[in-house]
Amino acid sequence: MNRIQVKLQEDKKLLSIYFTAGYPKLNDTVRTIENLESNGVDMVEIGLPFSDPLADGPTIQASSTQALHNGMNSSVLFDQLKDIRKTVTIPLILMGYFNPILQYGVEAFCQKCEEIGIDGLIIPDLPVEVYHEQYQTVFEQHGLLNIFLITPQTSEKRIRYMDSISKGFIYTVSSASTTGSQIGFGKDQTNYFKRIVEMNLDNPQIIGFGISNQETFSQATKYAKGAIIGSAFIKFVSENGVNDLKQFIEPIVKKL
Repeated sequence: MNRIQVKLQEDKKLLSIYFTAGYPKLNDTVRTIENLESNGVDMVEIGLPFSDPLADGPTIQASSTQALHNGMNSSVLFDQLKDIRKTVTIPLILMGYFNPILQYGVEAFCQKCEEIGIDGLIIPDLPVEVYHEQYQTVFEQHGLLNIFLITPQTSEKRIRYMDSISKGFIYTVSSASTTGSQIGFGKDQTNYFKRIVEMNLDNPQIIGFGISNQETFSQATKYAKGAIIGSAFIKFVSENGVNDLKQFIEPIVKKL
């Protein structure tokens, strides 16, 4: 069973952290993952930087630009992660855009993910139909779960289609905007979360975009299996580095 599937079976709310590979410094990637696990994070999303990150807000865009300037790319990331399973046991998900994967070669990319112990991929600009018709077999041959994103504008028919070909979780985007933290969730967003819950999907949901602290994490996980923090974490490491993440993670983990 895939590590993501095992984690989703745990009787707790899950905290997932997104960070940009190669940021703040090129060689911070492995240290960040190890420190996140040691501080109680349940899953890690490793962002592969891209020059045109359409779904990302200014914080993650800036981190991607810096990481690219630092020299990060697919080959460098795979080299950095080649021994990651000697020290890390939690699920690891690569999040990135499809162009770098195409350039690397989809099958070669998936094979490399399998070799180093990646559990899933989140590719915001890969249409569900294209994945289903052209790439699902390749992903599954290499033990990779593809995680689909839904928004408040995604139709019920499309959500159920994604759910029918998913084997992990549904990434519930809290709003139609780009990534970034916010103060809290309004009535429209909570109604949207409730609507998804009432659909009784086969796959659990994890909410992302707009989660920044214990308060927004608690709000989100009233309606989902877990939540993802990205921009707020990147702001933290921009100011504090990656060696001591306890200050950021502990207040959230204590409430789990």
